[in-house]
Amino acid sequence: MQAIDELLEGINPRDSVKALWDSLANIGPEGLLQRGLQRDQYLSMQGITFTLSGHERPLPIDLIPRVLEDMEWRTIEAGIKQRVLALEAFLSDVYGSQHALNDGVVPRGLITSSEHFHRSAFGFSPPNNVRIHVAGIDLVRDENGTLRVLEDNLRCPSGVSYVLENRRTLAHVVPELFQDYAVRSVQEYPEKLLQALVNSAPEGIRDPIVVILTPGVLNAAHFEHAFLARRMGIELVEGRDLFCKGNHVFMRTTSGASPVHVVYRRVDDDFIDPVHFLPESLLGVPGLLNAARSGNVAIANAIGNGVADDKAFYRYVPALINYYLNETPILPNVDTYDLQDVESLAHVLDNIESMVVKPVAASGGYGIIIGSRATREELSAMKKVISHDPRGWVAQPIVQLSTCPTVMENGTTASRHVDLRPFAVNLGDEVWVLPGGLTRVALVENSLVVNSSQGGGSKDTWVLTSLQEDTTGPMVRPVSEHEEILCTSGNTTSSEMGEEPIPREVGPNALPDVRLRQQEEQQQQQKEQPC
Repeated sequence: MQAIDELLEGINPRDSVKALWDSLANIGPEGLLQRGLQRDQYLSMQGITFTLSGHERPLPIDLIPRVLEDMEWRTIEAGIKQRVLALEAFLSDVYGSQHALNDGVVPRGLITSSEHFHRSAFGFSPPNNVRIHVAGIDLVRDENGTLRVLEDNLRCPSGVSYVLENRRTLAHVVPELFQDYAVRSVQEYPEKLLQALVNSAPEGIRDPIVVILTPGVLNAAHFEHAFLARRMGIELVEGRDLFCKGNHVFMRTTSGASPVHVVYRRVDDDFIDPVHFLPESLLGVPGLLNAARSGNVAIANAIGNGVADDKAFYRYVPALINYYLNETPILPNVDTYDLQDVESLAHVLDNIESMVVKPVAASGGYGIIIGSRATREELSAMKKVISHDPRGWVAQPIVQLSTCPTVMENGTTASRHVDLRPFAVNLGDEVWVLPGGLTRVALVENSLVVNSSQGGGSKDTWVLTSLQEDTTGPMVRPVSEHEEILCTSGNTTSSEMGEEPIPREVGPNALPDVRLRQQEEQQQQQKEQPC
């Protein structure tokens, strides 16, 4: 069955995007080629770059936005909120009473065999009972037009900075595309995230100190860490900038130790606290988990969240929505086979040519085998691998992802497959969903792998609203060349961003060359849930 196009019906634009299509036609291929060069220059001058295979390049932003109408977005928004609430309930349960395991809703062995289930996180609740402060829920539209959840990202989902930069860049480079549309703003995200972090502070703290914990400048997502710190007006710190004393967390500053109450961490569980996890970690903070267990600091997202976005666990989320919320899932899953089930494994082995086989422990499109694109030898080898280790893999039927017109290097347009990652922020009393989210696009013809880590790009995602409605913030507009730049390159330090510099130790705690090399290697090893 042919994939559905997001903007076109055949060769004609859908009703909601006719004005957009006319504007693109007026620009023309030569104009789009020139606008593309202008975009790349604009991004390079501001240091908005992306590293792929060791090479730095301008962030791959397409000039044609993806458009979602208001009514469809309302369904997506409701479905994301419902899913986050159910997953939040499950995490509270699995690290507490474990009713869902006792009642057989989820197999106990699936949880205890997950590498992301951390017993050190068992038995205590975060200050405001929020574990999923930020979620990135990946959606795809199938060949029937149904939006389905492909996977959940509940640990350190990345890519939200691209959402904001996509909007800013299009408003600067192709402002005429916006003139006939009321597009919901995305600029509120940093304020909502900061509100969620402040709300999660330990009880009794009136003006909590919030920091972002980054692995360091060599991490592929460091641009986003610096971007969010700048937009939220908080400190960007590395593990060596923090220390624990008496089960409290402190930050080293030029005026002495300053207490820290909330740590928005972009460091993996394994590296975040060498006392409880990898003892050789140079990126974490010794004693951080003890401080969290004592109720003196909140860690966002919570340690141990990965058990709820384990790919082998994903197929149980619809049942958990019914179990915890007594509701029918608004957004259906992509069908997923549990290869530990004998019948499911046999079915996948017999039909592997029509399956996508994914490693449970990987992300970013790494390790995926698409049956229809694999050689006979690759499929034969994969059958042996999944038969030997069924817990380590899941399988899903190949979904013909929807497509969207995309500008090619010569200025012409061609259809390319897309998905969507909406971002949800849990404020404690409500879940807020960023309007639109990150549309990822496979830049290679016929490719179904959209991840930027695999060479994909991104699109600005518009959620349309009536001109009479409140559009939640200002309308997009061209950006003045004199306007303050709120972004930095991935290799920029916090002091270069205009933030207060954090002093580096020069005494016995300074890093010698060998440890410095180890730290740099660990920074690069950090695998966020990449966009």
